[in-house]
Amino acid sequence: MSTEHDPLHILLFPFLAHGHMIPMVDMAKLFASKGVKVTIITTLANAPFISKAIENSKAHSNMINIQTIKFPCVEAGLPEGCENAHLIPSPDYVPVFLKATELLQEPFEQHLSQQKPDCVITDMFFPWTTDSCEKFRVPRIVFHGISFFSLTANECMHRYQPYKNVSSDSESFVIPNLPGEIKMTRLQVPEFLNIDEFEERFKKIKECDGKSYGVVVNSFYELEKNFADYYREVIGMRAWHIGPLSLCNNEKEEKIYRGKEASIDEHDWQRWLDSKEACSVVYVCFGSMANFSDHQLREIAMGLETSGQQFIWVVGRSKEDGAAEWLPEGFEKRMEGKGLIIRGWAPQVLILEHEAIGAFVTHCGWNSTLEAITAGVPMVTWPVSSEQFYNEKLVIEVLKIGVPVGVKKWAAFAAIDDIIKWDAIEKAVKNLMAKEKAIEEMRSKTKVFSKLARRAVEEGGSSSSDLNALIDELVLLR
Repeated sequence: MSTEHDPLHILLFPFLAHGHMIPMVDMAKLFASKGVKVTIITTLANAPFISKAIENSKAHSNMINIQTIKFPCVEAGLPEGCENAHLIPSPDYVPVFLKATELLQEPFEQHLSQQKPDCVITDMFFPWTTDSCEKFRVPRIVFHGISFFSLTANECMHRYQPYKNVSSDSESFVIPNLPGEIKMTRLQVPEFLNIDEFEERFKKIKECDGKSYGVVVNSFYELEKNFADYYREVIGMRAWHIGPLSLCNNEKEEKIYRGKEASIDEHDWQRWLDSKEACSVVYVCFGSMANFSDHQLREIAMGLETSGQQFIWVVGRSKEDGAAEWLPEGFEKRMEGKGLIIRGWAPQVLILEHEAIGAFVTHCGWNSTLEAITAGVPMVTWPVSSEQFYNEKLVIEVLKIGVPVGVKKWAAFAAIDDIIKWDAIEKAVKNLMAKEKAIEEMRSKTKVFSKLARRAVEEGGSSSSDLNALIDELVLLR
């Protein structure tokens, strides 16, 4: 293990998006709790978010240092200020943004030279850091920010390309060689698998993963043991499960602020939930990247109202964005006391942990999915993009702790055209909140996974042991 006199030094370089930065900041806290010195590299605009999250972790903040580099927005052809993926004005800029990150190689190498870390953990979207780490003879570990299930499913899809062997977009196929008989359709396959530019980029990512020292995964063994074993033993990747990373946040302040300021006063939502019965409220949130049309938002509002369920709905739009244009007339007045709308960022971990929450309507981003599992809350799955359709399969078909809303088509974040009607939303929500035996069994199963998650990060648990093993290995390496 790392010692007080000669601490191991790890450099973390998260991708420039909240969904990637938040778990890596949690990872920094986790390493620091083990006596490891951590340096986080980020851009000037993102540094304040990370800095505040670290400050709220008073116990270990003295072991974590933040270093900044300039992001070349204008030089890369991006609008000024686009230092975070959620600020990209349209999907057309995604390739430009990813290409711009390659211009960070020189300043990154300057930090490698100055910091002289014992190990570097970088996001999958920085494959070029493999060459940089080789140059300075430092082991690079990859962080994908997704589950073992998604890692293995993605690998099998790339290797065997089963989506090319079906006659239509809606015809189902089995993902070859993946444990269990997991079926998908071509409509659910990420579009970048069929776009040359992105396919080349992901080939580069896979190639650099193979040259790296290994992979750290935000998951725990008991949740997806078959896929963890497959990833290590069949695909042949060295990997350590060290999650759920969100559980490193023990203090309330840490859970409230994890990257952005909440858009609602803590006492408002807390008091509102405290007045509700256990498992009586539906929490609805689609992360920071999904951009639904006014039409879809109106359908969600109608579905929630007709379901008759109490709800907290997080909407990424302020009142200045014109609520009257997408909310049904008189909706907020009718929902007084029954529904709470949070416009902007919400303290999701704390909300999910509240005993009043009985279901989570989610986009199936891995952070949200794992936070729901950790809190013991079953899900209504509404995948949008990235690897989220894989996560839906894990939740619905493998773990059996949720119900699908019925999304059929993968979408770019800013171009969601698969409209889910209000009656489908009503049906899914009412189904998951029903007091029926099958649903109660699902709820109990989710609570079991919650207990296993918390046990995994305790001393002697599977994730704690894997983390200790990784640190011991890195100490021996130097």
